[in-house]
Amino acid sequence: MSNSEFRRAAVLGHPIAHSLSPALHNAGYQAVGLTHWSYDAHDVTVEQLPGFLRDLDESWAGLSITMPLKHVVAEEVDIIHPLAEVVGAVNTVLFQTSRGGRLLVGANTDVYGIVASLQEKGVSRVSSAAVLGAGGTAAAALAALGELGCSSPHVLVRSRGRAGGLLRAADRMGVHPQWRSFSGDDAFAAIREADVVISTVPAGATDAVAKRLHSDGAGISSVLLDAVYDPWPTPLASIWAQLGGKIVPGTAMLMHQAAEQFRLMTGIVAPIDAMRDALSAAGKPVS
Repeated sequence: MSNSEFRRAAVLGHPIAHSLSPALHNAGYQAVGLTHWSYDAHDVTVEQLPGFLRDLDESWAGLSITMPLKHVVAEEVDIIHPLAEVVGAVNTVLFQTSRGGRLLVGANTDVYGIVASLQEKGVSRVSSAAVLGAGGTAAAALAALGELGCSSPHVLVRSRGRAGGLLRAADRMGVHPQWRSFSGDDAFAAIREADVVISTVPAGATDAVAKRLHSDGAGISSVLLDAVYDPWPTPLASIWAQLGGKIVPGTAMLMHQAAEQFRLMTGIVAPIDAMRDALSAAGKPVS
């Protein structure tokens, strides 16, 4: 086998041992017969990222990027896709050849992953929504909600002063968030009134919301996408389901964004059923 036949890809982040991306991508390679492709995980810190990228040879096809690298990697690529620039976060790096050598191209598939996972639950259009959190995934959530027709979602944050990046991303998107405190009656009302709620905060951060919903006891008919998938289910997801609401686990978003990465890196439509089976084999919820 020549070096030109062997293609590599990987997920970078810190920490990274928990990542399900290798299982998803390698299952996809096997399903479509890409026997010379491999996908690994590499623990890479912010400080190590520039050197890691410089050392990659021509066998590399692409990289998946996770925290804490989604923002800083934008400074290391040669070209940024418009969507990634608008969102302000790069979760995919593609390697493209040009006359002058190799170009690193930054893209974002998180928006695709959110839209696709919501559509899988029957959500084709969103009238009202609430987004919990102010990080990179929250920015992707705003873009996804904009694609689904909601341009004025409620955004629940602990500190408006720490949401500057999200505010700038919203301005670039033409989205007009209605800001709410993460705690209090105002936030509870926003969550109760929303057709779709997207939680982008870490495990444990929504426990107080879950307790409030439980004590209130009223039924829920809306959809919750909880980006957390380990541990699963979160208290919020458990209460949501108990009260009759629909749940989109973080693994569904992960699977669909990985499927779009797979397509961008290989040029082949991802075998979504094989990826879904890989999650099931890992004991993770897929719907």
